Amino acid sequence: MPSSVTLTDASRFWLQLGLVSFGGPAGQIALLHRELVERRRWLSEQRYLHALNYCMLLPGPEAMQLATYLGWLMHGIPGGLIAGGLFVLPSVFVLTVLSFVYALWGQLPLLVSVFAVLKPAVLAIVVMAAWRIGSRTLRTPLLVALAIAGFLALTLLKLPYPLLVITAGLIGLLTARWRPSLLVVSKPHGAGSSSAEQDQPAALHDDDSASPDHARFSRRRLAVTLLVWALATLVPLAALASFGGWNGILALMGRFFTRVALLSFGGAYAVLPYVAQGAVEQFNWLSASQMLDGLALGETTPGPLIMVVAFVGFMGGWNQGLAAGAGNWPLAIAATLVTVWFTFLPSFGFILAGAPLVEASRSVLHIGRFEQNEPTRSMPTPNAVSAWSQRQFCFSDA
Repeated sequence: MPSSVTLTDASRFWLQLGLVSFGGPAGQIALLHRELVERRRWLSEQRYLHALNYCMLLPGPEAMQLATYLGWLMHGIPGGLIAGGLFVLPSVFVLTVLSFVYALWGQLPLLVSVFAVLKPAVLAIVVMAAWRIGSRTLRTPLLVALAIAGFLALTLLKLPYPLLVITAGLIGLLTARWRPSLLVVSKPHGAGSSSAEQDQPAALHDDDSASPDHARFSRRRLAVTLLVWALATLVPLAALASFGGWNGILALMGRFFTRVALLSFGGAYAVLPYVAQGAVEQFNWLSASQMLDGLALGETTPGPLIMVVAFVGFMGGWNQGLAAGAGNWPLAIAATLVTVWFTFLPSFGFILAGAPLVEASRSVLHIGRFEQNEPTRSMPTPNAVSAWSQRQFCFSDA
């Protein structure tokens, strides 16, 4: 087990991750698992899955949010900001450079061909990610059936992602109440854990490790986080409105991409049609063919796929100056920064505000037992749960 990980060492890892995070969310989540759980042992399997479960419920890029959560868990708010920031900054830089080249020379086919050789490796990462995560989480017939039903509901019935999440949660609550044995793996009497689990060294943040001091819930810290989140949204938006007007292109992008960030349930593929409709049809920031070219670039560069909004922002600012006979590259850079800021700011807010509550939930008996696949025990009585919850949630205001 590593004795400790400094913020410098962790920052170096997050930067390396941002440079090689191809493959969309599945590949990125698999990469995080392989590096942090299997190779470096910075946290255990269950701590990783507990964080992943929360991030999967949020709007926005789940892999970036997972990196932010894990960075926060290890090094507090600075660690979370560094992890999330370095996860997206290399992608912002690459896409901005490629957008500038595209705007000047339109050599997108050549650029895409350079990255085309990465696609077979990306596909392999995605397939392995699905297999690896599925094999660790779908351990009972009920969970396998729910996974199949969810896949069919998304692909064939086209049901909205939030509806599936709510339905799965209700099924889980009802099953935990009436048939908890369906959620745990039954083992023969006296059987221990698998040899692979026994051979793994303990993790820095293990299943039974207490949450660090900075990860404990505090009402005062939550209030400060929410205040900073609100100011980080409203102050830049007010500055943009004073610079170019409330309906100016920069203020309009800030408001539009804030809505995108809050509505992007189900991954980038679910929200990109909404982005395309707004950017192409409603605001005329770029043409339909340019939007398709931006999607091609986003597919072949590192970082979350939703980063294609950086291309949308750049081209929106660039095209603003074409009426005068030349592209407006200062406005294009400003629009890129505005787009990225308002798209990813909510993700940081959701993690830094909600993660302490998620960490506290690890100690809830009826949640922790099912997550850790422990043998079934009798459910606590309502009075016992009430007494426990009063002790657990008397949080410090420090």
